Amino acid sequence: MAACQSTLDPRRLAALRRALGAWYRREHRRLPWRAAPRQLGDPYHVLVSEAMLQQTQVATVVDYFERFIERLPTLRDLAGADEQLVLNLWQGLGYYRRARHLHAAAKAIVAQHGGEVPADLAELLKLPGVGRYTAGAIASIAHGKAAPILDGNVARVLARLEAITEPVDQVATRKRLWALAEHYVPAQHPGDFNQALMELGAVVCTPKRPKCLTCSVRRWCAANERGLVDKLPASNGRAKPRAVTHRVVAIEKRGRYLFEQRGDGGLWAGMWQLTTDEGAGHAAQGAERLSQRTGLKLGEPDALGRFVHVTTHKRITFEVAVASVVGGRLKRGVGRWRKLDELDDLPLSKAQQRAVKLVRGAGARARV
Repeated sequence: MAACQSTLDPRRLAALRRALGAWYRREHRRLPWRAAPRQLGDPYHVLVSEAMLQQTQVATVVDYFERFIERLPTLRDLAGADEQLVLNLWQGLGYYRRARHLHAAAKAIVAQHGGEVPADLAELLKLPGVGRYTAGAIASIAHGKAAPILDGNVARVLARLEAITEPVDQVATRKRLWALAEHYVPAQHPGDFNQALMELGAVVCTPKRPKCLTCSVRRWCAANERGLVDKLPASNGRAKPRAVTHRVVAIEKRGRYLFEQRGDGGLWAGMWQLTTDEGAGHAAQGAERLSQRTGLKLGEPDALGRFVHVTTHKRITFEVAVASVVGGRLKRGVGRWRKLDELDDLPLSKAQQRAVKLVRGAGARARV
């Protein structure tokens, strides 16, 4: 572990902890997965919420969490659920690999830990999809272990408190931040402290226009003292998403459309979609590849429109068209024929939901 190099001596750190704890008990947001201050969280609820909160805003997660827990109220319910149900409950939340990892983690907990979410960091880190941050969150919030956490909010708070000017996305800086997080977390009520750090970063110590005048820990903030708040944290910046094109050809036959399931790896793994070509070349080549893949002979595709969907690493232009079947025979196991109002059991990504909406709109106009 790298040296923490903190600007705070034990006395000042203890005072910061007290001030932050008092602020959290007074001002914390009431969230469906969050226990009252000084109470341990439900381990299953913490596991599910932390999976959902990765790269997703709290306001978005609330409804998804409540719907998920209503349908799968216990960890054993999740472990025994069909993967398609889990993906369906996750539909629209994005980053679907999280859902599959959560499902796999629940199965592992039932098989290896008797259905009890482990408290030990080493055991938590063995679970699918559980990294150092998630393990620390579960250990501290659900089990009261003095385990550190470091997400974007906590990294920003610590970088400002300690006036760290090195880019926070550098390996050496991340190591220092982890060391600081471990140094800061107290033995008493560590879950409250970790949640308070995250809460402070989410609602007070925000990336832009932080509310320094009302911050409960500003007297210990080196960045505030040195006038560096607006300059920190420093970052090398993220690489621009790579531009790619996905060509959706909604294959229609007697009012039904062909939907296919994506493979186990890559983006939107296990989700369903209108037949989509992701290869290089022009639209006609994409339609020809879909014809070969499905075994169906298609009429001339009718372009419906396009839209852009941005992921962490890709800027995807979706080109949407519809084509009717004029011959051939669907290859076995390729997909399922569905009317557009019969999709409740097929988990679709947000991008595919937009594509379906374009196709549905075109059909409505054709009937007028």
